[in-house]
Amino acid sequence: MSTQNLALVVGSYDDASAASDDYQALRSGQDSGGYEVIGAVVLVRDKDGKVEVKEHGDKSVGHGAAWGAGAGVVVGLFAPPLLAATAVGAGIGAILGKIKKNREEKKLGVDVDEYLAPGTSALVAVVDDRWADNVEKALIRADKRISKAIDADDYEKLRKAIEESADDVVQQINS
Repeated sequence: MSTQNLALVVGSYDDASAASDDYQALRSGQDSGGYEVIGAVVLVRDKDGKVEVKEHGDKSVGHGAAWGAGAGVVVGLFAPPLLAATAVGAGIGAILGKIKKNREEKKLGVDVDEYLAPGTSALVAVVDDRWADNVEKALIRADKRISKAIDADDYEKLRKAIEESADDVVQQINS
């Protein structure tokens, strides 16, 4: 994984059903061979600012890790504080701190308040960067779209830390 260049693709939606529709379209596009998504989730933020992680359908977009672990990686890369609010564990906390520091130093990342303001939804996907443009274009119902390079090593370290605590992460995300 560390040799792979990754991108975080985010679509912002005023309507949660539009985010769900784009999630289904993203899944269909992957199934038809147009691109490969490593992981994707739909996030819904209520008017009070509480974020709920949603996944639509009977299987995740992407391959591999258990739902909770996969969702945790995507959420952690998009907004480390959102994952930190639900996930416990020194390993996860240290990695989230490193990701946040890297973003601040490189001026990379996605502004959560801009792309997931209270009362909105976001579709967040992690993809190999060669697919970023295709995936961004697939989010046709999004009000705003962005793709940003992410550190593959951060992805891998966060994935491993979350998988080690997958049961705790799943329980916290589902609570």
